[in-house]
Amino acid sequence: MLTKEQTQEIITKFGGSEKNSGKAEVQVALLTAKIGYLTEHFASHKLDHHSKRGLMKMIGKRRRLLRYISSQDEGRYQTVIKELGLRK
Repeated sequence: MLTKEQTQEIITKFGGSEKNSGKAEVQVALLTAKIGYLTEHFASHKLDHHSKRGLMKMIGKRRRLLRYISSQDEGRYQTVIKELGLRK
């Protein structure tokens, strides 16, 4: 999982300060990091179906947050997608 330092680094990069963790971009970045960790986890633990459900919930939440960001400001959406490398 993410360490406290990694979490703070993501929050300061996408939120502007270490206190701004509620911003949608920060939440998307944190979910992306957690999703990346879980996909590596499933490479060695193929039968961990309970965690797969959590992974699917995280992917859905990230999709909804990205939809919200794109409806508010298309420029913010494009920068988040570009920095996280989500869309091809």
